[in-house]
Amino acid sequence: MKYIAGHAKGIFILSIICVLISTAANVSGSMFIQVLVDEYIEPLLLEDNPVFTGLIKVLITMGSVYLIGVICTLIYNQLMVNVSQGCLKSIRDDMFNHMQSLPIKYFDTNTHGDIMSHYTNDTDTLRQFISQALPQLFSCTVTVLASFAIMLYYSPILSLLVVVITVCLIIITRFIAGKSTMYFTRQQTALGDINGYIEEMPGGQKVVKVFCHEPQAKAGFVKKNDQLYNEARKANKYANILMPTLSQIGNIQYVLLAVLGGFLAINNIGGITAGIVVAFLTLSKSFSMPIQQISQQLSMVAMALAGAKRIFKLIDEEPETDEGYVTLVNATEENGVIKETDKRTGVYAWKHPHHDGTTTYTKLTGDIRLNHVDFGYEEGKTVLHDVSVYAEPGQKIAFVGSTGAGKTTITNLINRFYDIADGKIRYDGININKIKKADLRRSLGIVLQDTYLFTGTVMDNIRYGRLDATDEECIAAAKLANADDFIRRLPDGYQTMLTGAGAGLSQGQRQLLAIARAAVADPPAMILDEATSSIDTRTEKLVQSGMDKLMKGRTTFVIAHRLSTIQNSDVIMVLDHGRIIERGDHDSLIKKHGTYYRLYTGAFELYRYKKCIGKYPVHFYFLKFNC
Repeated sequence: MKYIAGHAKGIFILSIICVLISTAANVSGSMFIQVLVDEYIEPLLLEDNPVFTGLIKVLITMGSVYLIGVICTLIYNQLMVNVSQGCLKSIRDDMFNHMQSLPIKYFDTNTHGDIMSHYTNDTDTLRQFISQALPQLFSCTVTVLASFAIMLYYSPILSLLVVVITVCLIIITRFIAGKSTMYFTRQQTALGDINGYIEEMPGGQKVVKVFCHEPQAKAGFVKKNDQLYNEARKANKYANILMPTLSQIGNIQYVLLAVLGGFLAINNIGGITAGIVVAFLTLSKSFSMPIQQISQQLSMVAMALAGAKRIFKLIDEEPETDEGYVTLVNATEENGVIKETDKRTGVYAWKHPHHDGTTTYTKLTGDIRLNHVDFGYEEGKTVLHDVSVYAEPGQKIAFVGSTGAGKTTITNLINRFYDIADGKIRYDGININKIKKADLRRSLGIVLQDTYLFTGTVMDNIRYGRLDATDEECIAAAKLANADDFIRRLPDGYQTMLTGAGAGLSQGQRQLLAIARAAVADPPAMILDEATSSIDTRTEKLVQSGMDKLMKGRTTFVIAHRLSTIQNSDVIMVLDHGRIIERGDHDSLIKKHGTYYRLYTGAFELYRYKKCIGKYPVHFYFLKFNC
């Protein structure tokens, strides 16, 4: 309701006025019927030469009142369509804007399909509620109150009968609607679940085919589809039996009122006339039908509440906190004095505002240090133990180790995708918690193992690294990554449209574009997470020279399984189970004949195998499997 009032307060108020006028027109029509019967039809029946002038006038008046009601109904229905669409636009805007502020952890723990369901299925339930259910609920409520007030004025005795039957209606409605609401809530959850599963399948079809996993994939879908079917069937079962039940109770009420009212009118009890009986029967319909309509709308309300609960759960998610105050600015340096500038000069500086109103600047050098860092994705489960890394400006630091050793986790901590549990991370001597996250990440170019390209031209995807980059700078970055050659062979060159995360390009070509995107950003420090994992050996040699130029003068963190790509690293860190077990350059680590030596020579698995067999010489084949 806050969204509705906030988006179109004036239109919403006008809609309410139209609803009130429409309701007043319908109720006053019932009062006209009493006047029509008692003051015109009965007297005319007793006259020998009836004059119908008065009857025609009152009929024209009734018609005019009903026409006004019809026009107001048409107006408020049209207005509510505009209100609903505007409200949903605001909700979608707020959802998407808030989603951009959420931490990476949220996307790691929620399926993409379920998140998509918030923007489609859940918002659609709100659309139906705002444009259809809400105005009808308001109109019906006003109609019920107005009709009952007039019925009470006409006959307290007949009104008492209406009250008794209405209590029965409410009890039945509460029971059935309660069940329906519960299952509609489950239905929306099951719908989000199945959307997540469906969204996952197209991207993983190759894996499904390779491992002949089609039966299991079908079984998984059938299970989720059955769950959705069962929840939807139960929800709609209760929703569909509600209206017929209430309708029959309304018919019983109509018959009882006709019998009792006729008896009172014939015996002239309580001042009830034939006109009052006819008007009362009309009012009883005006009273019971809205209650039935309200009950019918309860299923839509239940779905809307379930959708709203999911939507506002996303909007209420805690955003990524940022307590930093140090920012990254473009600067110039003259005689050791750093000055901030609006133009990009290739020189960056950290801007420190102080409590006394002064500001100091520190030239960014790329000195990054991790001091005794502990971290766990879940509380009580530490995955990094006492990690210390010292990257001096311009150094190339490589991380190697088996899968799950903690290599990528370290880089996620440097750019604060996650916050550490203990220890310190300093960037040019500044605790990274004091640096604004956006500025910290702007200073760290990153090329991920999983390349993602956006819908747009090749040029747009390269420029994503720095939106103010010129075409010439984007082309230079592509040449640096050795992507220029294959780009020019595309149908429209740099203006070739890419869709579906780069469908039509090879994995290696997509990786080259990601490298070019990082190159055009021209960051002071780089993180390369398996940046050449999808490039063949020949292309790797071409890229490596470009990468060496890109890394020159920059502090670079490299994660690689191809140890040939990190031989020229200044320092190589060997990780195992979240701990740094070896560190040094390539030559010194080879001389140690330790874990790095075995990884480099391919003897690591053989070493583990021999160690296992040596420890357990019996049951040879069984132990070979376990090792």
